[in-house]
Amino acid sequence: MARKTTPLTATQIKQAKPRDKDYKLSDGGGLYLLVTKKGGKHWKLKYKFDGKEKKLSLGAYPDITLSKARELREENKQLIANGIDPNDLKREAKEIQKKKEIKSQNTFKNIAIERLEKQKTLPYNYR
Repeated sequence: MARKTTPLTATQIKQAKPRDKDYKLSDGGGLYLLVTKKGGKHWKLKYKFDGKEKKLSLGAYPDITLSKARELREENKQLIANGIDPNDLKREAKEIQKKKEIKSQNTFKNIAIERLEKQKTLPYNYR
């Protein structure tokens, strides 16, 4: 049987100070705040997928508030319940973003490739 965890409060999070080692403040449902020895506070979600324990980084506090972190936990739990690994989804989104950034760069190579692709679609007498 799982341990019952009391939910975190905003005051507890604000008052969390760095220690000699990193430590966790649990909110329940796999959500916890990792307080690093340098003073950083990061939201993490611990979950099981395909029989393996995994962790997902949700963002840093105060950018991600307690209520937002709880919303993200519920959204990711829904994905897990539907058989989708949130880490894979996050990785795919990053790859798509990288491709967009590379494509948007105005380098000579990219412009030349774009021009050649356009010429391929034109009829021969317009080249």
